[in-house]
Amino acid sequence: MLDTPAQTSVLSLDCAQLTTRELNQRLKALATEGIPAVRILNPEGRHNVAVGLTGPIQVTIEGSIGYYCGGLADGPTLEILGSSGWSLGENLMNGQILVRGNASACAAASAHGGRVIVLGNAGPRAGISLKGATLVVLGNVSYSAAFMMQAGRLIIAGDAGPNLGDSMYQGEIFVGGELTSLGADACETEITDSDWQTLEQELLPWGLDPHSRSFKKIVCAGELYHFKAKDWSKWKDAY
Repeated sequence: MLDTPAQTSVLSLDCAQLTTRELNQRLKALATEGIPAVRILNPEGRHNVAVGLTGPIQVTIEGSIGYYCGGLADGPTLEILGSSGWSLGENLMNGQILVRGNASACAAASAHGGRVIVLGNAGPRAGISLKGATLVVLGNVSYSAAFMMQAGRLIIAGDAGPNLGDSMYQGEIFVGGELTSLGADACETEITDSDWQTLEQELLPWGLDPHSRSFKKIVCAGELYHFKAKDWSKWKDAY
C-alpha cells in the first residue's frame, strides 16, 4: 500500500543508526524547532527513549520499547506500537503516552500530570506514588498497583492483583473486573454519577463501555495518616 501524503511528510529517526543520546538529542531539537511529528524506527527494546521532551511534538515508536520511555516529559504525545518496559512515563508532567501492547512494572510512576494509556496489561506497582496524572489500563494489573498513591486517577478495566492501593494517601482507583485484595488503608466507596461520566470520557474512546463492567471505586480510608502505636497491626502488613 502506498504511503499517504501525511505519512510521507513525517520525519523518521532510525535507532539502528543512532545512539540513545543522539536519538534523544535529535528529538529535543526537533521539538524545539516546532516539528509536529516524528517516527522512531527499529526501537528493538531500546531503553531511555524520548525522555525529557518538552512541547507538543508527536512521537510514534514503531515497535516495543525498553524502560523509562517518555520519562520526565512535559507536553509530547507518544504512541508505542508494541509493549514497554518498566517505569513508562515516570515523572510525566504533561502530555499523553499510549501503549498498544503491555506495560511492565511501575507504569506512570510518580507521574504529576498528563495521561498514560495501556491497551493491554500492566505489571506490578502500576501508578506507584502517582501524583496527579491519569493511568488507564484496559487489561489486568498485577500486585500493589497505586502503592503510596498521592493524587490522580488509576482506571483498571480488567482485574486487579493483590494489595491494591496499599498505603495510598489521596486519589481514586476504579476497577472494572475482579478485585483480589486491598492494601493497607484502602477502602471501597460508592461510585457517583460524576465518576461514571469520568469513566465514559476515559474508556469510550478506546471502544470500551464502562457500563458493561461492574466497576468499583477505591479511595484512602485515612486511618493511617498519623501513626499511633496502638494501631501497629494496621501498619505491619504495609509494604
